[in-house]
Amino acid sequence: MVFTNGVFDLLHPGHVELLEAARREGEALVVGVNTDASVRRLGKGAQRPVAGEVARARVLAGLTAVDCVVLFDEDTPLQLIEALAPDVLVKGADYSRDGIVGADWVRARGGRVVRVPLIPDYSTTALVERLRAPS
Repeated sequence: MVFTNGVFDLLHPGHVELLEAARREGEALVVGVNTDASVRRLGKGAQRPVAGEVARARVLAGLTAVDCVVLFDEDTPLQLIEALAPDVLVKGADYSRDGIVGADWVRARGGRVVRVPLIPDYSTTALVERLRAPS
């Protein structure tokens, strides 16, 4: 089983690339999605998330690369990772090896941690800023 997590607000090509790459790492992909409350605690800004947790989960569940979506309300996905015990943990390459929550736990169990290269110029924060910029 492969696990990845994130906010996945305003799904864009970078998200799709991450999810497709994650799915190629194993037989099933479980995606942990931050609840609205946990997104607000992450400090993404007062206007985030743009899409609510149910909408974000529903969009992800509709992607062929995704086998299961689980909402989590904690500040990090560590409890979810420990409960699911994935064989592979996947995050974007913007995370350092030491900055990936649960990486040590997965490796200690014999699992792997994979960092997926980012697609340049795609981030939800940048999209939101462009939408709010005066035209």
